[in-house]
Amino acid sequence: MGLFDFFKKDKENKEQQQALDEGLQKTKTNFFDQLSKAVVGKSTVDEAVLDDLETLLVHADVGIDTTVKVIDRIEKRVARDKYVSTNELDRILREEIAGLLDGNAGATGSRAILDRPDSPGHPFVIMVVGVNGVGKTTTIGKLAHRFHSAGKKVVLGAADTFRAAAVDQLIVWGQRVGVPVISHGMNTDPASVAYDAVKQGVDLGADVVIIDTAGRLHNKVNLMNELSKIKRVMQKVIPEAPHEVLLVLDGSTGQNAFLQAKEFTRATEVSALAITKLDGTAKGGVVIGISDQFSIPVRYIGVGEKMTDLQLFDRHTFVNSLFKK
Repeated sequence: MGLFDFFKKDKENKEQQQALDEGLQKTKTNFFDQLSKAVVGKSTVDEAVLDDLETLLVHADVGIDTTVKVIDRIEKRVARDKYVSTNELDRILREEIAGLLDGNAGATGSRAILDRPDSPGHPFVIMVVGVNGVGKTTTIGKLAHRFHSAGKKVVLGAADTFRAAAVDQLIVWGQRVGVPVISHGMNTDPASVAYDAVKQGVDLGADVVIIDTAGRLHNKVNLMNELSKIKRVMQKVIPEAPHEVLLVLDGSTGQNAFLQAKEFTRATEVSALAITKLDGTAKGGVVIGISDQFSIPVRYIGVGEKMTDLQLFDRHTFVNSLFKK
């Protein structure tokens, strides 16, 4: 890496850190303002403080089960250390939450493509799922931008053919990013679009093929059948496809995001998560709860409107930003 590249990378890292800090501001303000009120006038972490902390975590949409797990861990530390001051609570809470997110460590799945110097002979296929309105198509566009900016060849497949806006929106994103979009228009067979996109990816020597899919949840059987069919036809081109099934969730919906994750993990084998719209909510704790409860790694988080605001999720960076005063 040359000196210019080093400074460019350093500038990009600082900009991303600033975007993350700003994106989590509402969650931080809401949580820590309340936490400060809960411990005012107290010097040690006692049962009353833990009760207040439990309420705050639930309100931050960390989720009941994950909240109980965090409180239980802190109770054990208090019992072990005999004395824990309220000043130490931030540090302990930070350590326990980072521990819960431990399964997200490492550049695996689609993230590893960014560090891969050469294509392995066929594209890495990502099938993107999620209900309408969560920012699924936008996430695909931003993901394409990230890969394209890293020098990777990208092909997009507009297989959400039940919604005209989704097809048109993906075509616009392809034009913005500068990558080809395979589309058959609205009310066409999604599996056929996926097949052609993967085949085009192979023919072009692409590094990544990203397939958009319909976001309907009103009939789980239909959804399962549709996603299964898309998988089968892609496997005619690349037997291992899709290499990743990325579920996009709207972080601002709090507990609804939990319900969507539950439904989609029942309908198909989800292997990674992207959690969007964290910049417009005080419910940033949903990232912690969903990652913990479903044991599925969070790959990406959305913290703003810019193309660069879909960030790689790093548990240490996320937790440090969350606790930054």
